[in-house]
Amino acid sequence: MIEKLFKLKEHNTDFKTEVMAGITTFMTMAYILAVNPNVLSAAGMDSTAVLLATCLASFIGTMVMGIWANLPFALSAGMGLNAFLAYTVVMGYGYSWQTALLAVFIEGMVFIVLSLTRVREAIFECIPLSLKKAVSVGIGLFICFIGLQNAGLATDSATLVSLINFRESFSTAGICALLAVIGTLCTAILYIKKVPGSILIGIFGTWGMGVICELVGIYVPDPANGHYSLIPAFQMTDFSKLSETLGQCFNVNFEDVGIFNFIVVIFSFLFVDLFDTIGTLIGVSAKAKMLDDQGRLPGIRPALMADAVATTAGAVLGTSTTTTFVESAAGVGAGGRTGLTAVTTAILFLASMLLAPIFVAIPSFATAPALILVGFLMFSTVTEIRFDEDSYTTAIPAYLCIIAMPLFYSISEGIALGIISYVLINLFCGNRKKINPLLYVLAVLFVLKYIFL
Repeated sequence: MIEKLFKLKEHNTDFKTEVMAGITTFMTMAYILAVNPNVLSAAGMDSTAVLLATCLASFIGTMVMGIWANLPFALSAGMGLNAFLAYTVVMGYGYSWQTALLAVFIEGMVFIVLSLTRVREAIFECIPLSLKKAVSVGIGLFICFIGLQNAGLATDSATLVSLINFRESFSTAGICALLAVIGTLCTAILYIKKVPGSILIGIFGTWGMGVICELVGIYVPDPANGHYSLIPAFQMTDFSKLSETLGQCFNVNFEDVGIFNFIVVIFSFLFVDLFDTIGTLIGVSAKAKMLDDQGRLPGIRPALMADAVATTAGAVLGTSTTTTFVESAAGVGAGGRTGLTAVTTAILFLASMLLAPIFVAIPSFATAPALILVGFLMFSTVTEIRFDEDSYTTAIPAYLCIIAMPLFYSISEGIALGIISYVLINLFCGNRKKINPLLYVLAVLFVLKYIFL
């Protein structure tokens, strides 16, 4: 049954590898169960309700991805998009969180239509192979940077970012950063030695070292400054809280909503989610060598549909835009190649509703080594991009795409600069035949986005 559904032999994988990959993906994504409620509660939403909605939306989207698309990608509430909802739409524009969720719901419905009409698929296929490779490299740097931040190694400074001072606040941030460094080295050694589940072992090992440090007094929790206990609390979740957000996206007073501004909000969600999802699919697929000779991903339409369905369902349940996660690369790095990886991750998201406090207790510094190592694995795709003088018209846009993602902290911004520069450079260098007509449309839309949004 499993072989028939997921075609494991055809993808040169097995049941154990896929399950371990699914667990690995979940562990690197589990932080969203703590972060998303925290972010959306700033908009006035109940944190427990958001947690439950996040688990359910992640389960629905990831299960659809696994069963329908047979791809090892997982979905959950997108970072950046949740902050946009809470801090920009609600706290900035003054909309209610119910109105913001309605915008997300409409965005999801639009995505369903676009996915059925092949528009999103056409956008995916029109992007040049060099840019697709660049997206993989850029995402590698991006998630490595996220890992460095989660570890506390990269901190704010006069130079925008710098290395943490380990001696300062050693009993909290300092020891966590040090454990992340140790965890990264141990994970790398295990991976090089081809130890099965090395990335997952690295996550649990780093977390375990943190728990030991807390028990012996080296790590001292300081909740007032964001340093919580590393020991999980064994308690059940209040499921009745879900009623506080369920269906609230339809509880909107349209007299208080400016139509033009509301359309702008919908378009903003639509634009960022579209290219974040496409960018993630491109990057992770390239690393897993799932793209064909033309750089196309077989099964892209059901993958995009999974994203659209999850976003729509998530808005009804009570969470921000649900999208494909770059942390899916962790599962791919652990050997995941089929939808069984996604199904495993989906089941864990559903199970996490029962013991949510345990998963919330997974500290970000413990998942940092996995993100840093997977960043390296994705960065290695850079060797497949030609940088010789005859390839400058494709290499320079690829370079701009790569550096924009970590420096601007956005996958979609990297894609935007890559596409705009690709069109302009090839247009003025007399290489019009290299430019797919749809790329002109995308380049213009990106420029208009920077002008009006």
